[in-house]
Amino acid sequence: MNIALLGYGKMGRAIAEIARQRGHNIALTVASEAELRAADPGALALDVALEFSTPDAAFDNIAFCLQHNIPVLSGTTGWLPRLPEIAAMAKEVNGTFFYAANFSLGVNLFFQLNRQLAQLLARYDYRPEIEETHHIHKKDAPSGTAITLAEDIIRHMPRMSEWVNRTTAATNQLPIVSLREDEVPGTHKVSYQSGNDEITIIHRAKNRQGFALGAVLVAEWLPGKKGVLAMEDFMNS
Repeated sequence: MNIALLGYGKMGRAIAEIARQRGHNIALTVASEAELRAADPGALALDVALEFSTPDAAFDNIAFCLQHNIPVLSGTTGWLPRLPEIAAMAKEVNGTFFYAANFSLGVNLFFQLNRQLAQLLARYDYRPEIEETHHIHKKDAPSGTAITLAEDIIRHMPRMSEWVNRTTAATNQLPIVSLREDEVPGTHKVSYQSGNDEITIIHRAKNRQGFALGAVLVAEWLPGKKGVLAMEDFMNS
């Protein structure tokens, strides 16, 4: 495949390495909006774009791909209030857009485990809380992965109505604690506390390779698909 990488930081470079190992061509790398606007997608014959940039750049990058009929997947977090606009645009142009807060296969199995645990504990007196730790360069807090975990818990535990990004919370609020330490790739801990015990599940990334491999596997799967897609679609295909 001919691949465009929109955002060429540490994650972009890890994706490029794995994509080349799997026989793909990195036809375009973009580190700024000006570089993207100067590109000629038709001449590059792009099969898919992988968007891992910044919260400020993500919307325009994704919109550019949809407007040029390039299937695009994004793992950038921090811009999600505008996700409905992108979903409407994808529908309008009959395009292909895939979003995931986290492309790691392990994390997506962790999501499934968290949903099942929330369902099991919904009828009992357990209070959930989330702690996420990332490297000091991560610009958004809480992480998109932590938000997904929280929203899944709220969906399955009716007594929880919202999440808050602080340690103290009302009884109907789910606290998310965000820590930024050195070069930590990403650790997420979900704890369910009762007066008698604690049930905790943890996912700890060892490096960026798991995220990058998942993104490349989705990129290989994406061409030919239409609409707004997510990891559930890929994992269940």
